[in-house]
Amino acid sequence: MTVQTKQTKVLHGTSAKRLTVMFAFIFIFILVFTSCKQQQNPASKTYSDPITGMEFVFVKGGCYQMGNPSPDDTDLHDSPVHEVCVDDFYIGKYEVTQEQWNVLMEPIANTRCGDNCPARCVTWENVQVFINKLAQQTGKKYRLPTSAEWEYAAGSRGKNKLYSGTDDASKLDEYAWSYNTPFDSGTMVHPVGGKKPNGLGLYDMTGNVWEWVNDWSLEYYYRTSPKDNPQGPDASGYRTIRGGRDWIMIPWNLKITSRTGLRPGDSYGLVGFRLVYQAQ
Repeated sequence: MTVQTKQTKVLHGTSAKRLTVMFAFIFIFILVFTSCKQQQNPASKTYSDPITGMEFVFVKGGCYQMGNPSPDDTDLHDSPVHEVCVDDFYIGKYEVTQEQWNVLMEPIANTRCGDNCPARCVTWENVQVFINKLAQQTGKKYRLPTSAEWEYAAGSRGKNKLYSGTDDASKLDEYAWSYNTPFDSGTMVHPVGGKKPNGLGLYDMTGNVWEWVNDWSLEYYYRTSPKDNPQGPDASGYRTIRGGRDWIMIPWNLKITSRTGLRPGDSYGLVGFRLVYQAQ
């Protein structure tokens, strides 16, 4: 029979305390290490909206040279080149389609292209209604990209300066529905994703339709634009559009630095949009 002395009880008690402290230390270490590991993991690379099915691609923020490096005397909107920095964001993999638009809005009339073509003939103001309805149903935050975000994403985080996906004009047709398309408002628009994506996996940021962005449009704004997350001028009579082509087929309009403006209440057959998803 083992006799448990007072000294033995003290030793057992001391060992138990040591074990408790050791396990607590191990638990805290695992907790902290796991937390650090989680913080180091990159953000999810994609997000899909549950209501419309819109797909979004994560774009890591950074700095780049915004603007046209070879402007002429008429380029009042896209020069001078200046450094801009943007935060992380998610942007639509494709232009918003007619099918996605119809989930929340009245169907767009007189569009022959089909449900998988860009939602067009939509005003900037209509787009805000679409965004608000989407936010109400999902509880998520969506918006139009800023002009700086749009150009950063179109150029694959600032790597391309001519077209989205390439700086080689001879390869433009691989990435964009361009000015070679017949002059007809019905055939000039094509289903989204029909050409190669750019380096971030984004489609149709050159060609197909122009895209509304959030900024007001103002000549010479680049001369005074802030460096960090510029939001555009305070006001003007026009909202900025990016990335499309004109009725008169000017190749200049296909450059990712090209931008112009339209009245926010006007709609045009070659103007659509894509959205930014703001992760919580």
